[in-house]
Formats: sequence, structure tokens, C-alpha cells
Amino acid sequence: MARAHRFEELLAWRKGKDLAVAIYKTTQRGGLSKDFGLSGQMQRAAVSIPSNVAEGYERGTPAEFHHWLSTAKGSCGELRTQLYIASEVRYLTPEESVPLLAQAEEVSRIIGGLREAVKRQKEVKRPRR
Repeated sequence: MARAHRFEELLAWRKGKDLAVAIYKTTQRGGLSKDFGLSGQMQRAAVSIPSNVAEGYERGTPAEFHHWLSTAKGSCGELRTQLYIASEVRYLTPEESVPLLAQAEEVSRIIGGLREAVKRQKEVKRPRR
């Protein structure tokens, strides 16, 4: 695996950013646009994903990167929960929610894989006692 020199090179960040943009577009139309609580929470969770990937990367240590990747992955779960709710209260049709859920699951898997790679790197750098 080649080392990224900037967080913008990370697939996890790029896919997370694309998901956030899709969520913003989705929450700006239909009934969801009028539910400021749910739409705002969805936007915050979505923005949190690439933001935490970037923050962790910029912190510069494997331990901190791992921590912020865990937070980003948690935000993926939060967003998926909100998508289920938006769908069940009929703010989103299945045609809208299914692709967004699939996109969120993909981002979660990518972040999970990156988190595992960083964990291995973190363990290699840990001093032996």
C-alpha cells in the first residue's frame, strides 16, 4: 500500500466527501428539507466522516489517525441510522435511500480497512517492553 502524502489522496476521504455532498443534496429537497432536526443531524454526521478522516491524518501519528478513523466509522453508522429513519417516515423513497445506504456502507468498509491497516502500523511502532 502506497503512503498518501495528503489526506485528499485517501480513498476513504474522497468517498466520504462524495457521500456528504450526496446527503446535502438529498436533505435540501422534499419533506426532509423541512425537518430541520433530522436533515441537520444527517448533514452533521455526513460531514463528520471525511472531516474526521482528514483530522486524523493531519495529526500525524498512527494512534491518533486510528482514533479519528474510528470516529469517522461511527459517524457512518449514525448516518445509516438516520437514513433508515428518513426512509421509514417516508421522507425518502427506496430509490433515494437504497443507493445512499449502499454508499454509506461502502465508505464504512473502506474506513474499516484503512483503520485495520493503521492499527497494524501502530502496533509495529509500539515499543516492546
